[in-house]
Amino acid sequence: MLAHEYYGDTIKAVVDVPQGIIGVGGEFHSEIEKLLIEQHDSKRQDTWGINLLLDKTGNDFIEFDSMVNLKPLYGNRTRTVEDLAIQAAIREVVNKRVSST
Repeated sequence: MLAHEYYGDTIKAVVDVPQGIIGVGGEFHSEIEKLLIEQHDSKRQDTWGINLLLDKTGNDFIEFDSMVNLKPLYGNRTRTVEDLAIQAAIREVVNKRVSST
């Protein structure tokens, strides 16, 4: 299982909200983001790093914490996803693509 390989019960993922795709696994969010940009023509402003917490369910399943979320040019000045609308869009993509049960 990917989570146990790197971070116990946590899997790193990056979501491209407009495309509705998610890259999962790897040691760093930046590696996943790079693959989405290279292989799926994702744009930096559209990709958001999250952690999937396998020991949690519901809203606690997703943690919005990643260095790739630091995007001052796009209004996000912290590691978290500050915009609640973007958080909701990320949850929608994850709920379509990943089961938390």
